[in-house]
Amino acid sequence: MFNTLDWIIVGTYCLGIICLATYVSRTQSGKERSAEDYFLAGRSLPWWAIGASLIAANISAEQIIGMSGQGFVVGMAIAVWELTAAIALIVMAKFFLPLFLEKRIYTMPQFLEQRFDKRVSLVLSFFWLVIYIFINLTTVLWLGSLAINTLTGLSLTNGLIILAILSLAYSLSGGLKAVAMTDIIQVVLLIFGGLAVSFIALGKISEGQGVIQGLNIVYTELPEKFDMILSPDNPSYQDLPGIWILIGAGVWIGHFAYWGFNQYITQRALGAKSIKEAQKGVMFAAYLKLLMPIVIVLPGICAAILFPVLEKSDQAYPTMMSLLPNGLLGLTFAALIAAIVSSLASMTNSISTIFTMDIYKTFSSKDISQAKLISTGRKAVVVSLLIAVFVAKPLLGSFDSIFQFIQNFTGLFTPGILVIFLVALFWKKATTLSVLVAAMSSLILSAVMLNLLPDFSYIHRMGIVFFASAFGCYITSLIQGYQDQPKAIDLKGIDFSTSKSFNFNAVIIVGILTIIYGIFS
Repeated sequence: MFNTLDWIIVGTYCLGIICLATYVSRTQSGKERSAEDYFLAGRSLPWWAIGASLIAANISAEQIIGMSGQGFVVGMAIAVWELTAAIALIVMAKFFLPLFLEKRIYTMPQFLEQRFDKRVSLVLSFFWLVIYIFINLTTVLWLGSLAINTLTGLSLTNGLIILAILSLAYSLSGGLKAVAMTDIIQVVLLIFGGLAVSFIALGKISEGQGVIQGLNIVYTELPEKFDMILSPDNPSYQDLPGIWILIGAGVWIGHFAYWGFNQYITQRALGAKSIKEAQKGVMFAAYLKLLMPIVIVLPGICAAILFPVLEKSDQAYPTMMSLLPNGLLGLTFAALIAAIVSSLASMTNSISTIFTMDIYKTFSSKDISQAKLISTGRKAVVVSLLIAVFVAKPLLGSFDSIFQFIQNFTGLFTPGILVIFLVALFWKKATTLSVLVAAMSSLILSAVMLNLLPDFSYIHRMGIVFFASAFGCYITSLIQGYQDQPKAIDLKGIDFSTSKSFNFNAVIIVGILTIIYGIFS
C-alpha cells in the first residue's frame, strides 16, 4: 500500500504539472488572450504535442482500467480497439483534416453549420454536451476514483473531488495549450506506468526468471487470452464477433466517428501550425497506439493468473498496481492520474468550446468580447465537472465492466454521426433534412434493435444501422430534388496529398498490423 514516499512522488507530479501548464500557457505582457488562443492554442501546436495529446485525451481511466478489465476477461482480442485505431488515424489525417483545417473551424458543430445550417449545428451541439458530460466525464471520474480507492483507501467521493480539482487546476486558466503542451509528459508517464506494471507482473509470474519466461508461462497457461480473433464458442463472441471485428463495418464505424469527428479528439489537430504538422502528429499517435496492448491489456491478462478471482473485472489494473514496490507505486499511480486528468481536461476544454462558440454565441444578442468568451468557457468547464461529480456514482456504480457499457451505449448513435459527417464532406446533394433524418433514424433503429434483439452483437447492429441511416439520407435527398446544395464543399480545391514519409509510415503500420493478426488469429 501507499507510504510517505509514494505520496511525495504523487504530490510532486501534481504540483509540477500545474506549474508547467501555467508556464506554457502564459501570455505576453500587454497582449489580450483571444478565443483562438484559449480554445485552439492559437493554432500553434507542433506535431509532437498533437500526437501526445491525441493519445492522452483518448487513453484514460475507461481505457486503462476498463480495457485492462476486459483483458482479464477476454484477453488480447479487446486490443482491436487500440490496434485498428492506428489505421483510422491515418485515414483521418489524409482525408478529413485537410477539409477541417481549410475551413478554419473551432468545433465540429461549426463545420456542420457552414455545410448545412444552424439547426443541424445546435442539435449536434446539445447532443455532444450531454454525451460528454453524462458519459465521458462521469466514466473517467468514476473509474479514476475507483482506482484511487483501491490503492490508497480514500473514499470514492473524495477521489471524485480530487480528480476534478486537479483537472481544473492545470487546464482552467490555460485552455488547450496548457493541456496539449503538458500531454507529452502525461503520455511518457502513462506508457512507463503500464510497462512497469506488465514487467513487474511477468517477473512475479516467472518467479524472478525474467520477463520473457513470464510471458511464456502466461501464454502456456492461458493461450486463449492471446487469440486476436475469437471463435463462436467464446463467451465474449457477442461483443467481439470473430473475424467481423476486422472485415465488418461496426468497428470501423466506431473508429471513424471517434477519431475523425469527435470534438475532444480533433480539437488537437485543429490547433496545429499547419496541415503537414497535424499529419505528422497524427502519425506519431498511430505509432503510439501500437504500444497500447502491452501497456493496457497485458496487465489484465497477467491478473488472470496472479489474481484469478476478483469481485469486478475492472479491479484488475488497480490490483496489479499493488504489486509494485513503494516509490515505483507512487510513480505509476502518478501515471494513472496523468492519464485521467489529461482526459478530463481535454473533455472539459471541448465542452467549453462547443458551449461557448456554438451555443452561447448563437443565443447572445450582442457582440461578445474575447474576454467574455474565455470567461464563459471557463464557467462551462466548472459546471460540467460539478455535474459529472454528482451523477457519476448513481449512473455507473452498479456496472461490472464499464468499458463494454460505453461501447454498447455509444453504438446507439455513432452510425448516424458518421453518416452526417461523411455526406457533409463528400456528397454535394446532402440536405439539412436528410442528415436530420439520418440522425433520428440511427437513434430510433438502434433503440428498437436493442430492445427486440438484445443478444444481437452491437458491432453488427452498428453496421446495419449505418447503412439504413445512409439509405434514409439518400431517399430524403432524392425526394427533395436530388440537387447539388449551395453550401456543398468543392473537393477540387482541397489538397489531399501527403508526404512521402507519411505514406511510408502508413505502409509500415499496416504491415505491422497484418503480421500481428496473421500470427495470433
